[in-house]
Amino acid sequence: MKKIIITLAIALGTLSSFAAGEETVASKVLTAFDKDFVGARETAWTITRDYYKAVFLFNGQHVSAFYNADGNMIAMTRFISSLDLPLSLQTNLKKEYGNYWISDLFELSNSEGTSYYITLENADTKVVLKSGGSESWNVYRKSTKI
Repeated sequence: MKKIIITLAIALGTLSSFAAGEETVASKVLTAFDKDFVGARETAWTITRDYYKAVFLFNGQHVSAFYNADGNMIAMTRFISSLDLPLSLQTNLKKEYGNYWISDLFELSNSEGTSYYITLENADTKVVLKSGGSESWNVYRKSTKI
């Protein structure tokens, strides 16, 4: 299920989603969310067979939180600036991918810790990297532009 969450977060989409107006968010999930994110604003819910996803503003940041039906948080993502990356990841990017531009960058926090996903592009290639700790990047997906 973790791989599903990561893939969905990268795509910033959902599979088999339904509008929150058609189904209601479980009370356990709402209670957990309200406890975890006091003061969250502009919350929008997406419900799937496997999880609940809340997209909201928290302390001025766009955040997504994923919960299971029991109200346990599975993962959390937030968009960040490249300046928010650890310095070792920043320098590695400049060294290895200096001729690419950043088209997407977010931080993922779950039970395994915090990792970063960045989408880089140049005229011919699009590459998604995942942080391997706070010092290096691993190629998550690479494609050639048509």
